[in-house]
Amino acid sequence: MGDIEDVLGRLRRYPDVEALNLYAVDAADRLILETAADALAAVDSGKVAVVGDSYGALTLGAVAGHDLRDIRVHQDLLTGELALANNARMLGLADRYTAHPLGATLLDGVRVVLLRLPRALAGLTEVADAIARYADPDVEVIAGGRDKYLTKSMNDVLAQSFSEVRASRGRQKSRTLLVEGPKPVGDPPFPVRDHIDDLDIDVVAHGAAFSGARLDIGTRFLLQHLKFMKPDAREAIDLGCGTGILAVSLAKARPRVRVVGTDQSAAAVASARATVAANDLADRVSVVRDDAMSSAADNSADLVMCNPPFHVGAAVHTGSAIKMFGEAGRVLRPGGELWIVYNSHLNYRGVVERMVGRTEVIARNRKFTVTRSVRGLHDPQR
Repeated sequence: MGDIEDVLGRLRRYPDVEALNLYAVDAADRLILETAADALAAVDSGKVAVVGDSYGALTLGAVAGHDLRDIRVHQDLLTGELALANNARMLGLADRYTAHPLGATLLDGVRVVLLRLPRALAGLTEVADAIARYADPDVEVIAGGRDKYLTKSMNDVLAQSFSEVRASRGRQKSRTLLVEGPKPVGDPPFPVRDHIDDLDIDVVAHGAAFSGARLDIGTRFLLQHLKFMKPDAREAIDLGCGTGILAVSLAKARPRVRVVGTDQSAAAVASARATVAANDLADRVSVVRDDAMSSAADNSADLVMCNPPFHVGAAVHTGSAIKMFGEAGRVLRPGGELWIVYNSHLNYRGVVERMVGRTEVIARNRKFTVTRSVRGLHDPQR
C-alpha cells in the first residue's frame, strides 16, 4: 500500500464547503491513526469499524497503512459520506469499506473502533452504548479529537459504558482516549421522546440530533411567526429540519400543506421521521436525507423555513448557511418565501437578498433575527 501521508495529503472535503481555513485532515486524525497502529496491525480485515470519520482520513488512512479490507464506517453527515466516497474512488480504494447506520451491522463482532469524538455528549452516549452493546467483548476503542472540543465529561460518558478509559499525552493540540472493557448494557438510551406543551407535539430525538427533544430558542422565535408564512402555500420545505419541529408544527396548523423535511444528518432524519410518526402526520410530512435540499427540483416549493447552522463541522463558518440560501433561491417558485432565523450578529440579510430576493426583517430580539425573503420573477444570483 501507499504511504499514509501521501493518501492523507490528497483528500478533499468536497461536496462539503471548501475554504483556505477548512481542512479535510487534521492533527487529531493523524494522532488517532498513529495511536491505533499496533491494534490495526494485529486485527483481521472485517473486524474494524470507523465512527465519525469527517472526510475519510481515518478509513483511508487505516487502509493505506495496514492493507485492511471490509472496514465498516458510520458517518452522521451526508457530506462526510459523499466526501469519503469521492476520495476512495480517486485513490482506487472504493471497495475497501462499506457504509452502515449506527447499530448492529456496523459493530457486530468488531475488535477495533476508530472514533472521532462528537461534540455533543448525547451523541457520544449513543455511540458508546452501541459499541458496548454490539462489538466484541475485547474491543479496543481509540477515540480522539482536538483539545479545544474535548471535555472531562466525555471521559465520564465513556465510563458509563466501559470499565477502562485512559487519556493519551496530547500532541499538536489533539488527544486520544483509549477505551476498553464494555460494561453490561440495559435498555438503549436513545431515541428519547418528550412532549412540548405549548406546541402540543411529541418530539423524538437520537443522540446526535441538534437540541435533542427540546425546542431550541431560535426555532421558538421563528415559530411565533408561523401564521404569517406564505398563507397560500401548498408545498413547503423544512430545510435543515433537525428533529422535525418546524415541519410538524406547520402541518398541524395547515391541514392542506404538504411538507418535506430535509437534513444531512442521519440522526436528525431518523429523529424527524419518528417525530412525524409520533404526531400521526406521515401522510403529509416526509423526511429525506439530503445536502441542502440539492435533490429538490427547481421552482418546486412555495415556502422554505430554515434555522441555519453557523458552523461547518466543528469550525465556526457561514459556508453551510450560504449554501442553503443559494439552494432556497433555486427551489422556490416565483413569489415563494424563505423564512429564516439567525444569530443577529451574522447579518445574513444582504446575502439572502442576493441569493433569493427582496428581504425584510420581520422581528428581532436580543439574540435572533427573523427575515422573510420573496423569490422574484427572475432567477436570483447563485
